[in-house]
Amino acid sequence: MLTALSIRNVVLIEKLDLTFRHGLCVLTGETGAGKSILLDALGLALGARAETGLLRQGSNSAVVTACFEVPADHPANRLLAEHEIGIEETLLLRRTLNAAGRTRAFINDQSTSVGLLKKVGESLIEIQGQFEQHGLLDSATHLSLLDVFGRLQVKAQEVHDAFHAWRDTQLEQSKATEDAERARRDEDYLRHALEELDTFDPREGEDSELTETRRFLMQAGQIVEAVQAAQSEFDTNNPINETLRSALRKLERVSEASAGRLDPAIAALDRAVAEVEAATETLSEAAQVIEIDDLRLNNVEERLFALRELARKHRVDVDKLPELRQSFHDRLALIDDQSDAVAKLEAAVQKARTRYLRHAETLSKARTKASKALDKAVNLELAPLKLEKATFTTELGVKAEDDWGESGINAARFMVATNPGEPVGPIGRIASGGELSRFMLALKLVLTSAGDQPSLIFDEVDSGVGGATAHAVGERLWRLADRTQLLVVTHSPQVAARGSDHFLVKKAGSGGRVVTDVQRLGGDDRLEEVARMLSGAAITEEARAAAGRLIEGTAA
Repeated sequence: MLTALSIRNVVLIEKLDLTFRHGLCVLTGETGAGKSILLDALGLALGARAETGLLRQGSNSAVVTACFEVPADHPANRLLAEHEIGIEETLLLRRTLNAAGRTRAFINDQSTSVGLLKKVGESLIEIQGQFEQHGLLDSATHLSLLDVFGRLQVKAQEVHDAFHAWRDTQLEQSKATEDAERARRDEDYLRHALEELDTFDPREGEDSELTETRRFLMQAGQIVEAVQAAQSEFDTNNPINETLRSALRKLERVSEASAGRLDPAIAALDRAVAEVEAATETLSEAAQVIEIDDLRLNNVEERLFALRELARKHRVDVDKLPELRQSFHDRLALIDDQSDAVAKLEAAVQKARTRYLRHAETLSKARTKASKALDKAVNLELAPLKLEKATFTTELGVKAEDDWGESGINAARFMVATNPGEPVGPIGRIASGGELSRFMLALKLVLTSAGDQPSLIFDEVDSGVGGATAHAVGERLWRLADRTQLLVVTHSPQVAARGSDHFLVKKAGSGGRVVTDVQRLGGDDRLEEVARMLSGAAITEEARAAAGRLIEGTAA
């Protein structure tokens, strides 16, 4: 609910701070006092279009701040979370306007777009004026409003989910069909390419393996030469191992006499002899294994270069050739199995469509029942509002299949006829300004009973009515305010007397200039204002007495 409104430098308002309560808040005042300015200022904070004419003459900027209390699960908070704006106990909407016509928007003191400000504002408060009934006049909202009235949200969610499941299955089928058709167009190429890859039979890691083998084979001659040279060192007239053995024998003869002092040297020579013999044997084995094989080198090079050329042809790395081969195989398998795969997907699409249609038809039947109940409830409210000759009808139709969507198979419009025998038409085109406001009141009264609604503002809903009709309007506004916060701009004493909170909007002089001021009324001040509304400029005792009876009667 709206808890506070702060206005600076908007038209005739220099500085104004108001607080609001739950229930029916009425705003009264003489014509031209500035009641519409309050609504324009609030609209600015809610994201409405800004015009430089709103800026107070002589001011460089205007600022309007609206404060709201909202529950944690309110749609406004969900919007803030989606846009990473901090959620506070009090939700603040602020808008600034400068002399150049530029505006800035803030939510909880965080700069944001006017578009987001408007979305959040629309979830918090709705203004119903003679020419501003945006929500109820937009037929796009009528179906969801009917669902709320009929408490059909669960069924509507089932339809929503079934539609998206159907659509996802359709997309899957479409993609599979496109893939199969694309593969069929490329079938000759795929078969040739796969045959070539099968012939090569590339293995993962083969490029590195062949490269290493090629490097070794290219250096085989140098390796063999080095081995032979090393062997020749052991084949001289005085081989190393014989020299070592001779030295070892000489030391062993005097080992006992040395009292162990030569043992380390003897052990080292013994190890050296063993190592030399091992080296000699290893060199001999290497000489037998390592051969200069030009034919093998040629084969390795041919294989390596052919694989690299194949990889360049397909624009992949050599190691990706096995993966490419498998993908070609899978695409050809899709061609071979396409009739079965596509048939299964077509069956899945049909099953999803049937499920969606079942839920949608169930919802459609429930909507038909709810529309009749809505029509009956709204029409019962029309006669007391001096619309006894009017009729309200919910036009519920079934869309062509191409127009089915997440909201179901229905289209809904609120239609009215203001006189018997006249054809019904869209509510916004048939009803006049005063009638339209009363139609809005009747609809809101009925729809609000079905669930939570944002705060509402009615601008002169009682225009052109008086007496019993004005009393009926006031009584219904009072009932409506029991369910949601309601702010009403009114010229009707019958409506003003119903208010649980009463503000008087008036002009006053300040520093030689005219300003709009707002005063919260209570007690005798409120009685005096209602009496003025009854009698005009000259307030009589009879008017005061009548005002007292009105206020007391509404309080009873």
